[in-house]
Amino acid sequence: MATKLIILGIYFLILFLIGIMASRRVKGLSDYYVGGKNVGFWAVAFSARATGESGWLLLGLTGMGAIAGISAYWVVIGELLGVGISWFFMAKPFKKLTDKYKAITIPDFLEGRFKPKTNLLRSVAATALSVFVIIYVSAQIDTTGKAFESLLDMNYFTGALLGFLIVVTYIFIGGFLAAVWSDVFQGLMMFFGLMLLPIIGFFALDSGAELVSGLKTIDPNLLNIWGTSDNNWLNLFTILGFTMIGLGFLGSPQIYVRFISVKNEQEINKGRWVALLFTLLTDTAAVTIGLLGRYFFTSTGQDPEAVLGTGAENTLILLVENMLPLVLIGIYIAIVLSAIMSTIDSLLIVASSAITRDFYQKIFKPHIEDGKLTRLSRIVTLAMALIALGLAFTVAVLSPDRTVFWFVIFGWSGIAATFCPVIILSIFWKGYSEKGAIASMITGFACVPFFKFVIQPMESIGIYFEKLDVLAPSFLLAMIAGWIFSKLYPAKPDILEMS
Repeated sequence: MATKLIILGIYFLILFLIGIMASRRVKGLSDYYVGGKNVGFWAVAFSARATGESGWLLLGLTGMGAIAGISAYWVVIGELLGVGISWFFMAKPFKKLTDKYKAITIPDFLEGRFKPKTNLLRSVAATALSVFVIIYVSAQIDTTGKAFESLLDMNYFTGALLGFLIVVTYIFIGGFLAAVWSDVFQGLMMFFGLMLLPIIGFFALDSGAELVSGLKTIDPNLLNIWGTSDNNWLNLFTILGFTMIGLGFLGSPQIYVRFISVKNEQEINKGRWVALLFTLLTDTAAVTIGLLGRYFFTSTGQDPEAVLGTGAENTLILLVENMLPLVLIGIYIAIVLSAIMSTIDSLLIVASSAITRDFYQKIFKPHIEDGKLTRLSRIVTLAMALIALGLAFTVAVLSPDRTVFWFVIFGWSGIAATFCPVIILSIFWKGYSEKGAIASMITGFACVPFFKFVIQPMESIGIYFEKLDVLAPSFLLAMIAGWIFSKLYPAKPDILEMS
C-alpha cells in the first residue's frame, strides 16, 4: 500500500506543478479558456483524445470487451470513423470560422455564424452545455470513486472526493492550459499503459489460439462479431449502438474547443494522424484486455459480472493485480486516474465558460474587464464542480448497480446530441438558420432523456432502443428538426452572404 501511495503522490505532484506552470501563461480570458489560441498539434491531439476517452476507456470499454466479446470491436470502428471525419473534414473549416468570428467558446461560434438579434441562441446553447456537462462530470467523479474503491480499498465517497479535490485544484490554478498540458502527460500514460497490458497478457498464454479456444469454451458467442444474442435484430441494434458512439466526436464542445485553441490550420494536418493512431491502438487494446480478462478469470456458465464486477468494470484492475509487480500496479492506478481526470478538467473549463462568458459577460456584463472575469471563472469552475460532486454522490446512493460504461455514455450522448448536429450543419450548410440551430439543440437535448427514461423501459421496443442507446436516434431527430425549421424560418440573405 505504501508503494502505491508514493507513486500516486508523485503523480499528483506532477499535476500540481503543471497547474502552477500553466498559471503563469494565463493573462486574460482567452488564455484561461483556449490557451490564447496558440496550442501545438501534439498537445491538441493528445488532449482531444484523452478528453474524449476518459475512464470509460480503461474501465468501461475493457468491461464491455469482457461481456460482449469480439463484437465490442464495433466500438473501435465507430470511434475511428468519428475521429477520422472530425479531424479530416470538420476541424479545419471549424477552425477557420472560429478565427473569423474571434470565438473562444462554442456559443461564440454560433453567434458569429448566425448573427442573432437576441440572446436566445446563446442562452439555449449555454444552458444545454451547462446541464449535460455537469452530468458528464458527475459520471467521471463517480468513476473516480469506483477506481479508488477497487484499486486501493478506499471508501467510495472518500476516493471520489479526493480525486475531485486534485483535479479542481490544478484547473482552478491554470485553466485551459493546465488541462491541455496535463492531458498530454496523462494521455501518454494511458497510451503506454493500454499498450503494455495486452502484451503481458499474451506472454502468459502459450499462443493466441489458446485464447480463442478458451473463449469458445466459455461461451461460443464471445467469438461472434455480430453479437452474443440469438435475436438477430437485437444484435443489429447492439452493433449500431456501439458504432454510433463515434457520433460524439463530430462536434462535442469539450473536444472542439481544442480546435479553437490550435495555432493554425496546418497544425491540424499534423495532429489528425496522431489522433487517429491513438484511437486505433488504445481502443483496440482496451477491448483486447477485456477478452483476456474474460479468459483468465471466468469459466463456462459463470456470470462474468459475479467475478469481474458490475459491467465487468474490474477486468483491467484484476489483470493488473494478478500479472504485474507492485510498482507497476501503482503506476496503473495513476493511469486509470489519468483517464478520468483528463476528462473532468476539460469539461469543467467548458462548463465554466458557458456560465461566465456566455451568460454573465455576453448577456449581462458586456463591458466587464477580463481580469475580473478570469477571477470569476475560477469561482464558477469550483461551483459547478461541487454541483457535479453532489450529483455523483446522489446517483451512487440511488443506483448502486449503475455501470461506468452507460453512465458515462449518457452524459456523452447528451452533449453530442445537443451540439454535434448544430456544428455539422453550421459548417456545411449555408441555408441553416438561427431557428434551425435552436430547434436542433432543443430536440437533441430533450430526446436523450426521452429515449432513456420513456422509450427504453417500454416492454415491446424498449430492449432494442436500450441496445441502440440514446445518441443515434437523438442525433438523427436533431438533424431533422434543424432542417425543418431552417426551411420554415430560412436564414436572411445577408447572413447567407456572410457565412
